Amino acid sequence: MPIAVIGLSHHSSPVSLREQFAIAESSLAETMVDLRRRTDIDEIVILSTCNRVEIYVAHQDANSQLVESIKQGFARNRDYAGELGDEIYGHTGRQGIAHLFSVASGLDSMMLGETEILGQLKQAYQVALRHKQTGRQLNRTFQKAFQVAKQIRSETSIQRGSTSVASAAVDLAERIFDGLKSHQVMVLGAGDTSEKTARALLSRGASSVIVSNRSHDKAIDLAKELDGRAIHFEEWGSEFPKIDIIISSTSAPHYLLDRPKLEQLMKHRTARPLLLIDIAVPRDIDPAVGFLDNVYVYNVDDLQAIANDHIAQRKKEIARCQNIIDQRVEEVITALAPRHPRTSTDPAFGHEA
Repeated sequence: MPIAVIGLSHHSSPVSLREQFAIAESSLAETMVDLRRRTDIDEIVILSTCNRVEIYVAHQDANSQLVESIKQGFARNRDYAGELGDEIYGHTGRQGIAHLFSVASGLDSMMLGETEILGQLKQAYQVALRHKQTGRQLNRTFQKAFQVAKQIRSETSIQRGSTSVASAAVDLAERIFDGLKSHQVMVLGAGDTSEKTARALLSRGASSVIVSNRSHDKAIDLAKELDGRAIHFEEWGSEFPKIDIIISSTSAPHYLLDRPKLEQLMKHRTARPLLLIDIAVPRDIDPAVGFLDNVYVYNVDDLQAIANDHIAQRKKEIARCQNIIDQRVEEVITALAPRHPRTSTDPAFGHEA
């Protein structure tokens, strides 16, 4: 089969490794072009989120040798000097298509059944489509993946309950503070995940939200949507004494908050808990800050424990979802089968269907 997927996810590797391979949206097109040049593949889509970096490709001979070539090319592209073993996986043919369908439907997510991944996958596909990196094989396969996700959402209960990074982060905040009433929140980064997290915090009783982003205009727009307040990115530290919870989800290539900086900021706070939820990859917050008194820091992998609380009620739906995926995989395989031109001996040759 001509379809293959190569990737790292929360199933196979910790955030400390995934963050080394994370790709900013602004670099996706360049990375796709470079990988096609290195490996001579025909079509490509790259998905990069906080929980996974996956490369979907189509090639006339998508076999294990091609998968290994892409693994090596990707590692060189990211300037990774270490050795990758089981941390990076590869699937071809039916297995690769089924994996894509599972990802689109939220079955492969940290939060079983979460819905945010479908939007992220659509966005990744649109970037590849806009830069002419896809063709017949991936176009058909991705369109079918979106249909499968919709069918699973409408015909099963796999998405019942708390099914997103944002909702899990809010659940965590409620556990730490025994409720959110009167607590003040700061959101660093004005992206989609930040917005959803802020909305969830407000809906659970948070008293106010401050938004800070490198693009101040985006911070203003989000603050207006949330009836909150925007501050310039270089000034967020000045608001620190008032803040109880920080949700950080920026695209910064380095830590925004390390231990020396936090130690200075903590001097201006009363002795009360501070919750830092880092949902960025690469991480925004140095994990070493968690050793300070009254400081609790959690990253995307830590949210897995919260997600597990909601998984049991959805697990019984997995078999129904898998049946849908298996059926749709066969449809794609049939659609992508090589087309044989008609000949004069074909009974239908020369006649319209």
